[in-house]
Amino acid sequence: MNTFSFLITSFIIILIPGTGVTYTISTGIIKGKRASIFAALGCTMGIIPHLCVSIALSSFLMKMNNKAFLVLKLIGAIYLLYLGIGMIRSKTSFELTNSKSENKVSTIIRSGILINVLNPKLTLFFFSFLPQYAKSTSNNYMAECLFYGFAFMILTLLVFIGYGLLAGVTNKFFINSPKRISLLQKIFGIIFIVFAIQLAFSWI
Repeated sequence: MNTFSFLITSFIIILIPGTGVTYTISTGIIKGKRASIFAALGCTMGIIPHLCVSIALSSFLMKMNNKAFLVLKLIGAIYLLYLGIGMIRSKTSFELTNSKSENKVSTIIRSGILINVLNPKLTLFFFSFLPQYAKSTSNNYMAECLFYGFAFMILTLLVFIGYGLLAGVTNKFFINSPKRISLLQKIFGIIFIVFAIQLAFSWI
């Protein structure tokens, strides 16, 4: 029952649009369904460091590394700002020509990884979320956290792929219209900038 409750709650949380979802959807629309899968994979891989840190250090990290946490948060905000400005300034013809440098699998995955790696809110999320399901009194506390963390990652990957594939279906509709895709890029760019501002000025 505890596992079922965790899966349902996680599924609902993952469905809520965030930076990873935005990146995956924008990649699906602009670069196609295949690229969106790699974007989803990158975003999922970006969860791993936060998961490991939250399990290994638990509440100790919150007390000992407030300055490091703030620095990581600011780096994440700067990176999101960079992505947002880049999307707004990007020329439509550049995206439509399927530039090799932009469409490289490694580039798409790396961007997805960085989006989540540089988002310290994920560490705090796992700090507060996993202990609700992994019993702190259990001798297998770390194993339980790893199990739930892995389950969360699998769900994230599946949901993000779903988002990306759905966005990829509309790819042809946008790809034939430079004005549409240019407008979309600016919209997604603005969304990333908003995320960056929220991350920079929010203290959790």
